[in-house]
Amino acid sequence: MNKEYVSIIVRETGLRENQVENTLKLLENGATIPFISRYRKESTGGMDEVQVTEVSDALERLEALAKRKETVIGTIESQDKLTPELKERIEHCWDATELEDIYAPYKPHRKTRADAAREKGLEPLAEFVMKQNQYVPLDREAAKYINKENGVTSVDDALQGAMDIIAEQVSLDEGTRNQVRNAYRRTARIYSKVVKSKEADAQKYRDWFDFSEPLNRCASHRLLAMRRGEAEGMLRVSIEIEDDKAVESLSRHYVRGKSEASQLVEEAIEDSYYRLLQPSIENEFAASSKSLADTEAIRIFARNLEQLLMASPLGQKAVLGIDPGFRTGCKVVCLDRQGTLLHNETIYPHPPHNEARQSAAKIQALVEQYKIEAIAIGNGTAGRETKEFIEHLRLPAGVQIFSVNEDGASIYSASKTARDEFPDYDVTVRGAVSIGRRLMDPLAELVKIDPSSIGVGQYQKDVNQTDLKHSLDQTVISCVNRVGVNLNTASTHLLTYISGLGPQLAQNIVDYRTENGPFHNRKELLKVPRLGAKAFEQAAGFLRVPDSDQPLDNSAVHPESYPIVEKMAKDLKCTVQELMKSPELRAKIDINKYVTDKVGIPTLTDIMQELEKPGRDPRGPLRKFEFSNEVHTIEDVKADMVLPGIISNITNFGAFVDIGVHVKGLIHVSQLAPGKFIKDPTQVVSLQQQVMVKVLSVDLERQRISLAMENQQS
Repeated sequence: MNKEYVSIIVRETGLRENQVENTLKLLENGATIPFISRYRKESTGGMDEVQVTEVSDALERLEALAKRKETVIGTIESQDKLTPELKERIEHCWDATELEDIYAPYKPHRKTRADAAREKGLEPLAEFVMKQNQYVPLDREAAKYINKENGVTSVDDALQGAMDIIAEQVSLDEGTRNQVRNAYRRTARIYSKVVKSKEADAQKYRDWFDFSEPLNRCASHRLLAMRRGEAEGMLRVSIEIEDDKAVESLSRHYVRGKSEASQLVEEAIEDSYYRLLQPSIENEFAASSKSLADTEAIRIFARNLEQLLMASPLGQKAVLGIDPGFRTGCKVVCLDRQGTLLHNETIYPHPPHNEARQSAAKIQALVEQYKIEAIAIGNGTAGRETKEFIEHLRLPAGVQIFSVNEDGASIYSASKTARDEFPDYDVTVRGAVSIGRRLMDPLAELVKIDPSSIGVGQYQKDVNQTDLKHSLDQTVISCVNRVGVNLNTASTHLLTYISGLGPQLAQNIVDYRTENGPFHNRKELLKVPRLGAKAFEQAAGFLRVPDSDQPLDNSAVHPESYPIVEKMAKDLKCTVQELMKSPELRAKIDINKYVTDKVGIPTLTDIMQELEKPGRDPRGPLRKFEFSNEVHTIEDVKADMVLPGIISNITNFGAFVDIGVHVKGLIHVSQLAPGKFIKDPTQVVSLQQQVMVKVLSVDLERQRISLAMENQQS
């Protein structure tokens, strides 16, 4: 256990030392974040998943910094320049920027003007100039260094070389760099201008043709928009401070008196600033501001993904899935209650084919033949028209009709996962299956799709892709383990995200299931090849076996806690099953009697909640939604209309709403809660939330609809 890591993380997070220490021990012993936050509350002092993730991320960052320090020390040591004092300073440095400043004078680089001057033997002259001695004539001192063999042919050559050395020394000085950094922190502005020759092509960036604002007030979506325009060659973006003031401030620090040497030092400082310091610090702030913008965009993306993954499921029903289309027809699939594909075909109810009667007959026959309980219709092209067509059919009572968000279904249908699942079917059938299954269980289906293709968030292609993937993967893992999965029906892909498993063990579980039939209980997991005690410990609590002879196997009670529940049942002279079914029996339990040195009140409280509702799904019941019959296209939408809608995406500048016209309307953040200042839209709205909105304006030319929140529905 690295004590320095503990103290740094305590300082950064505000958590208690024992919380951090115990969490680090668990992480180092291979425990996962979902397992720690769910089943080790006594060790962590009740830390939630966000806090455990914070500690895990901090550990990862510190370990990466430790490796960087090893590289730095090794490089300086190879140059025979590593003093005990320098080594100690590096070893105790845990700030990445400070570390790079320490390393800068020793970092291997391409040959510079200062290097060339040093090779000519001009470093002593630079030191002399920096002393700014007004009593020794510069010309006389510089003349000592004239050496035609070294390329120093004149006094001017010698003095220029000395100035080059001074300029580099100033640019590498930690104090100087921090002085310029502080100026950037306080006063930097970001500027964006259109590239003159690209004005006609850059119209989508016209808000940024001549834009500036303080960097520390630039919202992430604005910064990312400018940087995208820059990457596409449409904009020129810069981060600037008042250079004259910065040079003047540096001069006050370095220049003494008004001697000839002082004037040279002043010139060297100006050269250092414009040629070396300013570009370097601007690059730093360009990178750090982009990193902050990325972090904010990724946070919103992860929040949106979480809400999408945790959308309410219909549950195990026989479903007819439809991927709508006009010219190519509507792809229809019939799925049983486990999501198995039973039948597929194509109908053509819309123009140009207009086979409405034949299509109606087919749907009615399929509903009857496969005992369909619900119909899932993709919300893309022809989705609204197809839903209206289906709603006008004479279907058996009780058949529910739903519009399903199909973002990412086409990505899934062309993926290796889909090809492995349905090798004998084309992409159109796979897409319809995905839509049907997404109604039954959004989480189980959405985990098969690259999260960045699901269509929630902002500027996902512009942010750091490694950080984005890490954050989204953590979000998927969190959601899958929060819900739990059925060990006997979960796909390989879904099992991959379960705590302690991963791709290989997930595949081994499915292979075992295929060879031996359904699992009879959780214990049987230990018979799966390569699934040992550690993986079982991490995974078991998140895997459900509904028909097990051990009723707790279908709950989130961990097998390590079964003896506690059995003791409770024994004390009440009943079975575990009776205890789970009887509120009266559970009411007699005093959990304080079952506290031990390893099991405390947090775990016992969780156990009692599970006994009350074993295997409960944290996702709420599915609610139906209907668009207004007044609007079908953007041309139907008029100012002052009040319409029902569904939040389809959230950004930090507002929320996009689907009102059923194939063009998403935008509620600007200022209109989410009129009369209140809202900094973060996720404070007031959530993805898939059903809302009522008022139309503020419609721009047919730019295909934009501006909305305001009318009132909120739960």
